[in-house]
Amino acid sequence: MACRISVISRHISSPPLEHLDDLGVRVAPEVRSALSSGVGVVALESTIVSHGMPYPQNFHTAQEVESIVRANGAVPATIAILDGVPCIGLSLAELERLAKLGTMVSKTARRDIPYVIARRGNGATTVSATMFFASKAGIKVFVTGGIGGVHRQGESTMDVSSDLTELGKTPVAVVCAGVKSILDIPRTLEYLETQGVTVVSYSTDEFPAFFTPNSGCKAPCRADSVEECADIIEANTKLGLGSGILIGVPIPAEHAAAAKNVESAIQSALHEAEGIAGNSVTPFLLKRVNELTGGDSLAANIQLVKNNALVGAKIATALTTRLSRFTKSS
Repeated sequence: MACRISVISRHISSPPLEHLDDLGVRVAPEVRSALSSGVGVVALESTIVSHGMPYPQNFHTAQEVESIVRANGAVPATIAILDGVPCIGLSLAELERLAKLGTMVSKTARRDIPYVIARRGNGATTVSATMFFASKAGIKVFVTGGIGGVHRQGESTMDVSSDLTELGKTPVAVVCAGVKSILDIPRTLEYLETQGVTVVSYSTDEFPAFFTPNSGCKAPCRADSVEECADIIEANTKLGLGSGILIGVPIPAEHAAAAKNVESAIQSALHEAEGIAGNSVTPFLLKRVNELTGGDSLAANIQLVKNNALVGAKIATALTTRLSRFTKSS
């Protein structure tokens, strides 16, 4: 029994932060203190700041999201690469700098990390890169807007987001509003199953579709409280499965863009996107859909991120209590 508990304890305890110092990763003092003292921490990506909306709206939204995390008992850790240094947690000045630079900052997925660091560049982390750094620091909950996935016509283009493979190999719970509705949601869910990712819908049987609560796809699992979500993450962590968890939180109905209008805009944007490839596709589509919906999709995007931050912070707090209790008992 002692041997079994010892193995489990290695899986649930946070790694010492000194190893990040050795790797040249900077952890903000507030985040370092929270991780050392057992306070819940929520990772936040930075692509949504630099590429998701214009300045100063992006800066104000980022501030509001961080404030929501704090108001619900956790510490925010926005992740980015600044002047070649991976940063877990940003100061207000750094956050504003990132927001002002906007699309001049490199959109950075896992594959891009070495290049951005080697060139001492600035990188806004996507879901995959944010998960990577969060896991290195022992942060178990990450809040974003929506994840990438299998693109429509992906069976021909092979355009599949690295977010999905990262979820298959990195033990971080991603709280989001589902898969971006510009993507092929059924195929994305199939791909997540292949990767061994636990997919949970929060308080609904249907997997959410980013701008709208409904995708027409039944979720594999359902959790009706933040405590249930924490239980699922705890079980995954104790067993050392090594894979991530995707928690889909539907956008509140009062903020949801009209599904019919969004789908019409997506079809038009997809037609216009012919010839655009790689990591430029999603930013183009989101921007064009926002234009075609008269700003409704961006307004919905902001509201869903705030709602995800609320839920994610509560999950992180509930999870920290559980893991702390288990560590003491072992």
